[in-house]
Amino acid sequence: MGRPVPPSPPNGPHDLMTPRRILVVDDEPDLIEVLCGALRYEGWQARGAATGEQAVAAALDWAPDAVVLDMMLPDLDGLAVLARIHAERPEVRVLFLTARDAVEDRIAGITAGGDDYVTKPFSLAEVVVRLRGLLRRAEPAPVAPPPDALVVGDLVLVESAREVTRAGDPVELSPTEYALLRYLMSHPRQVLSKAQLLEAVWSYDFGGRAHVVELYISYLRKKIDAGRPPMIHTVRGVGYLLKPAATAATAAP
Repeated sequence: MGRPVPPSPPNGPHDLMTPRRILVVDDEPDLIEVLCGALRYEGWQARGAATGEQAVAAALDWAPDAVVLDMMLPDLDGLAVLARIHAERPEVRVLFLTARDAVEDRIAGITAGGDDYVTKPFSLAEVVVRLRGLLRRAEPAPVAPPPDALVVGDLVLVESAREVTRAGDPVELSPTEYALLRYLMSHPRQVLSKAQLLEAVWSYDFGGRAHVVELYISYLRKKIDAGRPPMIHTVRGVGYLLKPAATAATAAP
């Protein structure tokens, strides 16, 4: 079997994602080592298996996101390994490695449930690119927020359902907390004075009631910002503003 061609160094940073688990199955230890090294360089986790039985056991125990699977193994062929893995974990993506270039062999692999294939000898860059494509297609499509939703960064308020989430986690609010947050989210990146907030949420004149705003801002912070990068900020001597956490560095905490 031919040796893979090493890839050129990447021009940019690795993908910023949760590390993916890739299982490499081949009966050549050197090839496993080279492939696993290339995948780890991409920021992924990689593990090797030299036989079909080892591959099945690793797939069930380690739960990889994808398998790079040689068609020719000493005990089981790749199609048999694929069938056994998919019987338990049908979501696992499979990229076949094959020394065969006959069309019927490629069709057999795809028909059996494989997602893609590369023919030996191959470049490591090609394997990485094909794996990226398989993993990207496996990701669920993002769900668009409802048309009546207010969205600021990862904070979402759905008015029709009176529901609030941050990074997908539900946030339980009292009616007053909800009204205050809604007003802040309706004016993102704007500094709102205590007088503005008091008039909008409580319909009070400002005189002597600044502590009410301060109190409810503290309640919101405990529910919205606790354990996360802050979104609600104090601008000293002026008021408060809400903006996405990723761009919060310019406001005073």
